[in-house]
Amino acid sequence: MTPFYWLRSGLFLRRRNLSREPDATRRGPGLPSSTSGPRIVPPDRSPGSEWPGWSGRPGGRSVAPMNPVEALSIAPLAGDLDRLEQRLRGAVDHDDPFLAEVGSHLVGAGGKRIRPTLTLCAGYAALGSDRPVSDDVVTGGVACELVHLGSLHHDDVIDEAETRRGVPSVNARWSNIVAILSGDFLLARASSLASSLGADVAGLLADTIGELCRGQVLELQHLFDVTRSEEDYSSAIEGKTASLFATSCRIGGMVSDVDEPTLDALTRYGQHLGLCFQIVDDCLDLTASDEALGKPAGQDLVEGIYTLPVIYALADQGGLGDLLGGPLDADRRDRARKLAISNGAVDAALAVARDHAKKAGEALAGADALDAEVTSGLRRLVDDLVARQS
Repeated sequence: MTPFYWLRSGLFLRRRNLSREPDATRRGPGLPSSTSGPRIVPPDRSPGSEWPGWSGRPGGRSVAPMNPVEALSIAPLAGDLDRLEQRLRGAVDHDDPFLAEVGSHLVGAGGKRIRPTLTLCAGYAALGSDRPVSDDVVTGGVACELVHLGSLHHDDVIDEAETRRGVPSVNARWSNIVAILSGDFLLARASSLASSLGADVAGLLADTIGELCRGQVLELQHLFDVTRSEEDYSSAIEGKTASLFATSCRIGGMVSDVDEPTLDALTRYGQHLGLCFQIVDDCLDLTASDEALGKPAGQDLVEGIYTLPVIYALADQGGLGDLLGGPLDADRRDRARKLAISNGAVDAALAVARDHAKKAGEALAGADALDAEVTSGLRRLVDDLVARQS
């Protein structure tokens, strides 16, 4: 069986013809339009009924910080994350001081490190949580985090972002060219580390980088598209977010020599966790404050990225469509945010996130070869993720 079965079998790949016909009346000059999909009917919901702390205004939800170490309760995890952090800093070091500086810029800004944590947890699940993971598992986690960091360098160029993780973005501090090249440098480092783990891991990571690009390109095809469908949204986040979550889990299993069914269970867990993660993030972009996010709130609306809660809000025809479809100034952005959260669309989107959280837990249910205490911790991690909105 091919080592990339999970990718090529269509577990979360859904190839489609991405060509679009121009539609200047809906999208603006030069922007490709979407083909019309089925009308979206958001699930029944009552605002605030399932998500305590919701105040019905932008910034009204508190953002509970994720704490993977606390949620997972795995004794050697904190020490292994320290090992991983040291390896990560070493991986971005370089003889050229400037390249070392820009390559380590976001590394030094911190972050949740959830993707490499998943790699470590796959190792614990396979071999037990009573001892540190092997160096190969740590290497796999570093490779996954470097792919994530490289994608952030590139994303901030696409988004014209000025901040990331509470510090100036690479493109804002230096330039777009520096951000692109330093992002490429991080991807190259990730590829080198993956190759040290074998051809299967290297090929998997290469396929995943391709998936990140596919998801991002699909998203770009629907900028300012008020007819964007839930299917197109789901396919985009499967590529740009869930693919790396799934790979992070799978690599931890691969270097720990688990069998194919167990690899697939870990992969499905990561996939659904990643989908849940992205949907929650997209809701937070509408509801949280700039300070809580570490970046400007409502930025997706400004950039014309209409996420799941916005798709649901547009389906209700509450006047939001009159504001969207083109650039927004600060006033129109704030009005759009209020409309997007006024009709229960955020709660409907969070119901989808909860469904993926449930499926993530179910993916591990039949994986008898995995350590039961670790899989229980992975289920708590999903709960902790969803709790960011409560």
